[in-house]
Amino acid sequence: MISRDDMLNASILIVDDLETNVLLLEQMLSTAGYRCVTSTMDPRVVCDLHRDNQYDLILLDLQMPGMDGFQVMEDLKEIEADGYLPVLAITAQPGHKLRALAAGAKDFIAKPFDFMEARTRIHNLLEVRLLYKQLEQYSRALESMAMHDALTGLPNRRLLTDRLSLAIAHAHRNTSAMAVMYLDLDGFKQINDNLGHDAGDMLLKMVAGRLVAAVRQEDTVARMGGDEFVIGLWEISHADGVVRLVSKVIQAVSQPYRIQGRSVSITASVGVSIYPLHGEAVETLMKSADLALYEAKHAGKNDYRFAVCSDLLAMGGDVSGPHRIESQA
Repeated sequence: MISRDDMLNASILIVDDLETNVLLLEQMLSTAGYRCVTSTMDPRVVCDLHRDNQYDLILLDLQMPGMDGFQVMEDLKEIEADGYLPVLAITAQPGHKLRALAAGAKDFIAKPFDFMEARTRIHNLLEVRLLYKQLEQYSRALESMAMHDALTGLPNRRLLTDRLSLAIAHAHRNTSAMAVMYLDLDGFKQINDNLGHDAGDMLLKMVAGRLVAAVRQEDTVARMGGDEFVIGLWEISHADGVVRLVSKVIQAVSQPYRIQGRSVSITASVGVSIYPLHGEAVETLMKSADLALYEAKHAGKNDYRFAVCSDLLAMGGDVSGPHRIESQA
């Protein structure tokens, strides 16, 4: 629902070439309690003003010298991405009413003003506009929730898949490489059991923050659920660069945490797969990294393993091209 404060704080622009009309409308809106009212007598600046301020309602006179209200509406359509024109047309010509509605205006006020009618039409249009914006915000929030982990705010599996697909397509186009890091926390269950789930949730959020800080801005850190995370490395040119990033991630996770007044330590095991060496599809790279993670866990934890053992990787070989590294099964 739209509150009274929301209504009175709505942004309104008055556009009329006659100062007397502007003053009358400003007085009417002020008396009604509206707090964010702006006016201009120059129709040529309306689009710039609206682009900068995104008005909830524009009271637009249709008959103005140099540029009439119909032309203003046409120009507004070019900057309104969703096609909604928050325009209440003002006219003294009965024949312009239907034309104004056909041009995109949501309603009209006739001159001379009937103040009660004008206030009612303004109120109704603002209510519709604010409800429309509220619905847009709600839809964006739902979309974000569907693509992000509720606890950490990181991308979830669905968004990660999209980002990895883009990274693979980019690597393919540029004859380069990208990588997937599959990470699991060592001993997380014991922390949950000993300190409780609230402490475990806090730890997961702190780990998420450290992972984001440890990688590059263009990389993607996602939570898969539980204590598993995946990092998509957008583009890599040398294997030693991957090794440095993996080592940086493991070191970042292993630093002590302060939770519930206690110092808590945890480590991470990581499996790494590289496109195109270990696969050319998202599912293949994820599975390869997951299998490498299992090997890292089996080897003693707090370490990393690549999906395929390669002497070239260990030596920091160039992985800039799809055929520069050959798998050594």
